[in-house]
Amino acid sequence: MSDKLLVIGESRDGELRNVTFEAIAAAKKIKSDAEIVGIICGNQNLQNQGQEMIYYGADRIVTVQHDNLKTYTSEGYGQALMAVINEENPAGIVMGHTAIGKDLTPKLASKLESGLISDAVDIEHNNDELIFTRPIYSGKAFEKKVITSGIILATIRPNNIPILEKDETRSGDIQSKDVDITEIRTIIKDVVRKASEGVDLSEANVIIAGGRGVKSEDGFKPLYELADLLGGAVGASRGACDAEYCDYSLQIGQTGKVVTPDLYIAVGISGAIQHLAGMSNSKIIVAINKDPEANIFNVADYGIVGDLFEVVPQLTDEIKKALQPTS
Repeated sequence: MSDKLLVIGESRDGELRNVTFEAIAAAKKIKSDAEIVGIICGNQNLQNQGQEMIYYGADRIVTVQHDNLKTYTSEGYGQALMAVINEENPAGIVMGHTAIGKDLTPKLASKLESGLISDAVDIEHNNDELIFTRPIYSGKAFEKKVITSGIILATIRPNNIPILEKDETRSGDIQSKDVDITEIRTIIKDVVRKASEGVDLSEANVIIAGGRGVKSEDGFKPLYELADLLGGAVGASRGACDAEYCDYSLQIGQTGKVVTPDLYIAVGISGAIQHLAGMSNSKIIVAINKDPEANIFNVADYGIVGDLFEVVPQLTDEIKKALQPTS
C-alpha cells in the first residue's frame, strides 16, 4: 500500500463541515502512518479551510480554485479531483457520506475503475485485512467489507468516527493547483435553501424530532426551543412533513436523512419502520408519546408516556434549571 491517502474536504457557506474532520480520522484508521493529503475545491480563498484540516490531522493540503467551482457540480468537482488524484496517485480516498459524497464518489469510482464502500460506520484491522462495517437493510443488520485489491475508495457516515483532537500547533504545506475546468454542462444559477438555520441536521449531536402528534406547525415551536437549549437540531417524520407541519428538508427516515446523533428525542412519532430506518442507530433514543403501544418504544432507551404538549415544556423547564449556574 502506498503511504498516501486523500481526504476530500466539504464546506458549506465557507466553513468546513464536521464530516471532513471525521474523514481525516477515518483515513488515520485506515493507515495510521500514512500521509494524509486534504483536497479542497472552491472559487475563493481556501487557505483557512486548508489550515483547519491540518489542525485536525491532515499533513498536506491541495486546493483547486476556479470560478466554475463556486457551487458544487459533479462535472466541475470531478475534473478538479481527478487532476489531483492522477498527480498524487494515492492508496485511498475518503469522503463523507453526504449528499455531495453520494453523488460524487460513484463517478470517481467509475473513472478510477475502482470499487466503492459507501456509508461506512467503522473501520478496523484484522491481521492483514482492512475491514469496513456498513449498515444494510435500513439499519437492521451490518455487513463487513474487505478491499482485496486496487485503490481504497470509501465514504463514511457522519457522527460515527470520532474526530481527532484539534491541535493548532500543527503545520503543513498548503499548495494551490491550477486545473482548467471546462465542458460544464450543468450551470447553477441560484441556490434556494429550505433547511433550518443553525446546526446541520445530518451532523447534529442532539436531534429533537416531531411527528404527526405535534398536530400543527405551531406544535413544532416547543421542539425548536428545546433544540436550541441543547445545542441541537430539529427533525421530523415523513408524516409531519406530509401534513405540512414543516419542510421536507427536516425529514428523517428511509426516504429522508439518515442520522446518528448522541441523543435523539422522538416527540409524537409512532415509530413506523420507514422512520426507524433513519434514526435507529442513534446512541440514546428518548420517546415521548401518549400511546404506550407505539412502536417507537421498542427502540427507545427511555420512554415517556404522556401528552407531549405537557411533557416537552416540563422537560424544557427542568433542563433550563439544570443549566443555570449555581451560586
